[in-house]
Amino acid sequence: MPPWSQIDTVMFDMDGTLLDLHFDNYFWLHLVPQHFSERHGVSEEAAREHVKLKYSQVHGTLDWYCIDYWQEELKLDIPQIKHSITDKILVRPNVERLLETLLALDKRVLLITNAHPISLDLKMRHTGIADYFHQRISSHSLQLAKENHGFWASLQSLEPYNPQRTALFDDNLQVLRQAQREGIAHLWAIKQPDSKLPPVAAAEFPQVEDFDHIMPSKL
Repeated sequence: MPPWSQIDTVMFDMDGTLLDLHFDNYFWLHLVPQHFSERHGVSEEAAREHVKLKYSQVHGTLDWYCIDYWQEELKLDIPQIKHSITDKILVRPNVERLLETLLALDKRVLLITNAHPISLDLKMRHTGIADYFHQRISSHSLQLAKENHGFWASLQSLEPYNPQRTALFDDNLQVLRQAQREGIAHLWAIKQPDSKLPPVAAAEFPQVEDFDHIMPSKL
């Protein structure tokens, strides 16, 4: 259980934390190679290998998360393809209950995501959870990915916060480790970001299996 009385600001990642990561895994690992194969006249196997190589070249950088970059690199209409599978955008269990409770306790509730603004807007409109957050910030506005050095310090320019009284929930261990290096005190990982895949191995951060398990009391 997080020490809620010692926390003023609660930051949430989006994909794999508040939302099921299955949408993104299915999109990038299956649908994009399929469309690349059709668009460029290559086999699906060759498309998968090509796309996989392109992904590996920018993994962990802002380009990895950038729709504009991938549209140019792969010559595909990425937003249009995403719109074709919006039925796979799903909010994880008990997310809305937790957000409502945190707001009732006067916590500052923030969405801090590496997702491109186009993806952020699509998912907020589809899920209807946008109004739970005091701010929704894409890392693209700071020109740094969350796992990059200096991101969490730069975030202060958009959202001043006290790292010692801040909690971050994120499914990306590299993000959590960078946040730890930059002084954020309360850090939680996610046990099963993709509902269609097995739970991830435990690391140095406590894992949340279900947000109901960490629900603060309103008393």
